[in-house]
Amino acid sequence: MARIAGVLFDIGGVVQDSPLHAIARYERDHGLAVNAINRVVVASGETGAWSRLERGELTLDAWCSPFEADCRAHGVSVDGKRLMQYIAEAGRERPQMLRAIARLREHGLRVGALTNNWVRDDVPAGPHRLQRHFDVVVESQAVGLRKPDPRIYELACRQLGVTPPETAFLDDIGANLKSARALGMHTIKVDDPSVALRELSALVGFDLLG
Repeated sequence: MARIAGVLFDIGGVVQDSPLHAIARYERDHGLAVNAINRVVVASGETGAWSRLERGELTLDAWCSPFEADCRAHGVSVDGKRLMQYIAEAGRERPQMLRAIARLREHGLRVGALTNNWVRDDVPAGPHRLQRHFDVVVESQAVGLRKPDPRIYELACRQLGVTPPETAFLDDIGANLKSARALGMHTIKVDDPSVALRELSALVGFDLLG
């Protein structure tokens, strides 16, 4: 069995309900093609408004106009502010994930969060609101890097005090897991939280679901 000393959790889609579900709901409500918004984000790349938002180069207010322009350039009409309201409403914690995180820490493992997120104009600067559940929280907008850039995983492992090969990483996006795997991390794709926690239980050698 792999020796796991640390576990890194994505937040949205892992510890909290998925923002991807909120984006899909926006697309349905506004008559957009399935996955239209994600295709714009991917096509716009690292210089696109979404990437710049997650690296902390744009605040949420400053992001709306360039993001809407990115969408228009790809034939998609989006109201950025309204989209973010959908995403904000989806940010509910998953109690079974929080229980698993507490159990990992009780067993002496180092546990961190690694999240792509953004500066919200209506939230004062300070620690992440889930900070108390983790030993370390690495936020893309605070460090100027975003997944899947390998450097943000290396930074998170350094802050956690573990090496990538002794770290498990849970995320709901395949591209983010691919970068982690390339560094030697043990990766778990989160579709169903219970299935993911069963996989993690097998890796760490104790039950996280009971």
